[in-house]
Amino acid sequence: MSTTFQIELTPPEYGAVELKLQIRKNTIRGFIITICAFFLLMLIYFLTIKIQESSNAIRLAPIVKLKLEDLPPPQQAEDIAAPPPDQIINTGPASRAGTPVPVPDALLKEDLKDFATMEELGRASAKGGEGVDLGGFAPNIDFNADNKVKVAVREKEPSPDEFIPVEKEPQVDLEKLQKKIIYPDVARRAGIEGKVIVRVLIGKDGKIKKSQIEYSDSQLLNESALKAIADYGVATPGIQNGQPITVWVNIPITFKLR
Repeated sequence: MSTTFQIELTPPEYGAVELKLQIRKNTIRGFIITICAFFLLMLIYFLTIKIQESSNAIRLAPIVKLKLEDLPPPQQAEDIAAPPPDQIINTGPASRAGTPVPVPDALLKEDLKDFATMEELGRASAKGGEGVDLGGFAPNIDFNADNKVKVAVREKEPSPDEFIPVEKEPQVDLEKLQKKIIYPDVARRAGIEGKVIVRVLIGKDGKIKKSQIEYSDSQLLNESALKAIADYGVATPGIQNGQPITVWVNIPITFKLR
């Protein structure tokens, strides 16, 4: 014996089809809202820039046009003669420049000043002015701006330890120098030989200005070495920037018995 069951299927009220339609509507709606929001933000941005430009712009005053009519003719300026230039009388201070000289009291004037200031003495001459002092020099001062005063500049000698770069060092003829050497008798009898290095200051003209012992094997040889340097004569000066220069140089002198 068989039993049969009958099941009735009710179609659902909500399914995939309705869900797809809902998603499509929401997507279109979201796209439209996004586009509107984008354009709204761009509009706000451009309006902000325009407002800033208008606030930073230079505001000009309004231009008012005027029409000038029936103006009186301009007044002609009267020619006024210029005043004559002031005549400056400059006779300089009455003070005299120079060494004070004692004068008897009977020759002194009552209105004579006791002392002159340094500023007055700088403008006074040896004869003195007439007493009308307007701040200038005395008229008997031979003041000529065209005459240039030549000041002799003394060259500063370099120290022995000072380094001076040169293009060409001073030259000394060593053979000529050796001939100037007089061997000391004491050193000869004692059989002393050796080398002496003399530091010499040679001027621009090649003359030997100063000399000193830099190194010596024996003090008995020093005096003879210095005398040979002094009797040498004129050397070739050092060259710096194409010009002769005063510079120190070491000169070796050899003492050897024959």
